[in-house]
Amino acid sequence: MKDGQEVRRVSTAVIAGVCGLALLTGGGIAWWTANRSPTPTDTPSSAQTTAPPLSPSPAESPVVIIPVPPPTPVPAPTAQTPNAQTPNALVPKSPQPKPLQKTDVQIVQVYWVKDASGKFEGVPTKVAVKQADQPDAALQAAFNSLLAGPKDGNVSSEIPNGTKLRGLSVQNDGVYVDLSAEFTSGGGSNSMTGRLGQVIYTATSLQPNTKVWISVEGKPLELLGGEGLEVAQPSTRQSFDKNFPL
Repeated sequence: MKDGQEVRRVSTAVIAGVCGLALLTGGGIAWWTANRSPTPTDTPSSAQTTAPPLSPSPAESPVVIIPVPPPTPVPAPTAQTPNAQTPNALVPKSPQPKPLQKTDVQIVQVYWVKDASGKFEGVPTKVAVKQADQPDAALQAAFNSLLAGPKDGNVSSEIPNGTKLRGLSVQNDGVYVDLSAEFTSGGGSNSMTGRLGQVIYTATSLQPNTKVWISVEGKPLELLGGEGLEVAQPSTRQSFDKNFPL
């Protein structure tokens, strides 16, 4: 019986001691907390902390005007100096000159005669012939027109009808003309002089200072007509005007 009472007393004393220790400990902590210097973390902020305002609803939101910055000026392009090279793709190509085109016709002169106070007068007439690269062809066309006779009634030809051109060539030393035998037939001295002048002047229509060799049936013409009109080989306009003035 006594042993049981002693055990309870010991337990009650232990419990009371523990409670007292707890009270002392709590009081000490409270005192220490009250008397210690406050730290920056424990010091409340001087500014009162306010709760963030609630976001207004879209209907209550004020209109915010955002200023638009002025446009940045674009610098003007600098002019290129004459030495600056422009890319080939931007260089305008200058028009290329067109090649010269040859005309379809060539003008040559055919010489006729005209009676002037009993004397023959040489009359040049321009004739358009087909353009030719070689002077031979142009002169052959001129002689074909000469031997065909004039179309103008104001001029005439002393070359006998039926005279044909057997050959014509232009060489480095002059023009060679070969006529048929009809060229030497008929007529007096004036007629012989006139026809000779027609041949010489027509043969030199492209080059007035060139020399002319005249043949009949392939043989050099030395005498013309029954009176024996002497023909110089070669003949020129100058020699004809000197020996047989019209």
